[in-house]
Amino acid sequence: MFKNIKIVLILLMMGQPLLAQDVSFKTTVSKNRLGLNERLQVSFTIDKQGGDNFSPPNFKDFKVLAGPMPAVSSANFNGQKFFKMTYTYILQPKRKGQLTIGSASMEYDGFTLKTSPVKVTVTNAIEIPEDPNDPKYIASQNIHLIAEVSNPNPYVGETISIIYKIYVDVSKLEVRNFQPSKEPIYNGFLHQNVAIKKALPKEGSFQGKNHRYAIVKKVILTPQKSGKLTITPLEMEIGAAVPTGRRNMFGGLVTRSLIYNATTGSRTIEVKPLPIDNQPNDFTGAVGDFSFKIISNKTKLKANEAAQISVEVAGEGNLRMIELPKFETPNGLEKYEPEHKENIRTTINGFSGSTIDQYTVVPQFRGKYKIPPVPFSYFSLKEKVYKTITSDEIIIDVPQGKIPTGADDIDSVVKRDVLTNAKDIRFISTSASLKPSTNHKDFYLSTLFYTLMVLPLLAIPFGIFIGKKKNERDSDVIGNKRRRADKLAKKYLSEAKKQIGKKEEFYIALEKALHNYLKAQLQVETTDISKERISELLQERSVDKDAINEFVKVLDDCDYARYTPSSDVMMQKEYETARQVIAKIDKQL
Repeated sequence: MFKNIKIVLILLMMGQPLLAQDVSFKTTVSKNRLGLNERLQVSFTIDKQGGDNFSPPNFKDFKVLAGPMPAVSSANFNGQKFFKMTYTYILQPKRKGQLTIGSASMEYDGFTLKTSPVKVTVTNAIEIPEDPNDPKYIASQNIHLIAEVSNPNPYVGETISIIYKIYVDVSKLEVRNFQPSKEPIYNGFLHQNVAIKKALPKEGSFQGKNHRYAIVKKVILTPQKSGKLTITPLEMEIGAAVPTGRRNMFGGLVTRSLIYNATTGSRTIEVKPLPIDNQPNDFTGAVGDFSFKIISNKTKLKANEAAQISVEVAGEGNLRMIELPKFETPNGLEKYEPEHKENIRTTINGFSGSTIDQYTVVPQFRGKYKIPPVPFSYFSLKEKVYKTITSDEIIIDVPQGKIPTGADDIDSVVKRDVLTNAKDIRFISTSASLKPSTNHKDFYLSTLFYTLMVLPLLAIPFGIFIGKKKNERDSDVIGNKRRRADKLAKKYLSEAKKQIGKKEEFYIALEKALHNYLKAQLQVETTDISKERISELLQERSVDKDAINEFVKVLDDCDYARYTPSSDVMMQKEYETARQVIAKIDKQL
């Protein structure tokens, strides 16, 4: 009996926590990173009715500007009830650094619920615009161009990578295109770009908030000297669309296009020198982890038969900078200049593969030729020590051939040149058979001589004809203006023409072309002004009203056409209209 009572009591005690687990009581903040002069909205929310005795945390690092502001919302959907009670505060940080918002508490069904602490980062005071809805300010807060360095403290010769990414808060704006406006400068580094097939967007987190990001550039860097080396910023022009809060006649959200100039800022790499202690005498700068060997494709030859001896370093590291060791050959074994081969793969992790010097050697006499062992030293990044690998000794056996009678025989060996392998070996000719040519004819008074004399005379009337036509064309002022205007229109609309058939891309390119044309002609940033102001500027330049109305109509069509069905024929028609109106306006400017 007593045992049964204990079981019932345990079940009752376990039931209450299980009930409390169905309740969500959490803290949310408007941003995880803010300036010292910015405000922060903090909300504490419970999703079940019945909570009581709410107690906020101690905001010791914040000044409470407003709150608590309670709000209750409930709904009944398909027989299921939804409830939410929220307590909201507006705070301003008192100091910089990583600040913690402590746990709030609330009683529910006899239990005390607590929220998890939330950390926010407070930076220096920032410049806050008069209008927080300014599209450029919105872009600056929600578009981030960053440079991620794999290792900011490498050794000299150690390969590192730098990845450039664009992070975008897609809930606040849309990025449509981007292109570099200024490339970084890598002073003190050997650098090589890593190909990116396509900048596909991915889900990620930036400063504690959900963002989408795309990799726009990957570079492999190999520092050439120690000390602080600075990488200049990557700067990009990013085409963005910021929602205006209004909707068009079709219900679509109206956005405002702009060009945002983003930069990664400079990055400093602290490069460590390689250790001097215990550095081998034959060390030439190889850094990484490698294997080394010297091998011959043949070890038994006849006199004047060639063999290929390969000096190979393989592994991971600064393979492109490695100076391969050389080997010595005894007298009577000729060695020719090597053919250099590389099989090096470039990835974001660095260089891997092999580098080879292939020598051709040819014995001149019978005998055995010894190629002594050769050392190769490198600095191991895995073990942070110098290592030396010594190749095996190679013996070339030549059982047949001429026997040298003395030192003079070896010293008198004829030197020869090799192109790429043993099949290209040729002796230098020591004799020649030269004979005077009997089939010789003087140029003077020849047929070619008279032909070249007459050609300038024949060219005179042809030149007069071309000059006359040029003068007629230059005097045609109206025709020249028309041709120049058509050429200018085609120049600005070239990208739009390529996108015919792709509705969204075509109208974006067409709108951008029209704004770029006006920017060049009016010397203003037309994406920041209204169509009415564009009309006024064109009128000030004495452009007739019909041409202005046509231009504005094309801009309007670009806005509406993205939300309506469109065919290739309609896009071709829009292109022709834009070309004609640009040409018409240019003739009047």
